[in-house]
Amino acid sequence: MINNNENNEPTNQNGTPSSDNGIKGDNTIKNPDDWTTGDEPMTGAQGSYLKTLSDEAGEEYDENLTKSEASKRIDELQHKTGRGLENNK
Repeated sequence: MINNNENNEPTNQNGTPSSDNGIKGDNTIKNPDDWTTGDEPMTGAQGSYLKTLSDEAGEEYDENLTKSEASKRIDELQHKTGRGLENNK
């Protein structure tokens, strides 16, 4: 680990604060464009959820999206339908 920030908090190689085991931050959320497997066909779960969202939004369902494209489309349709979005209270 690297300690190169103002508070001398542990950081990873990118200078990002690290999580629980002495590492802070959240590496579970990653831009779909940066996914190693983003060019692979979408998963069955993505396809199923995307079909549901597409139907609910009255939008066309494209079964040929990649994992990355499907993730972005799911985000778009969640915002359009309000489904799957957390209420920040």
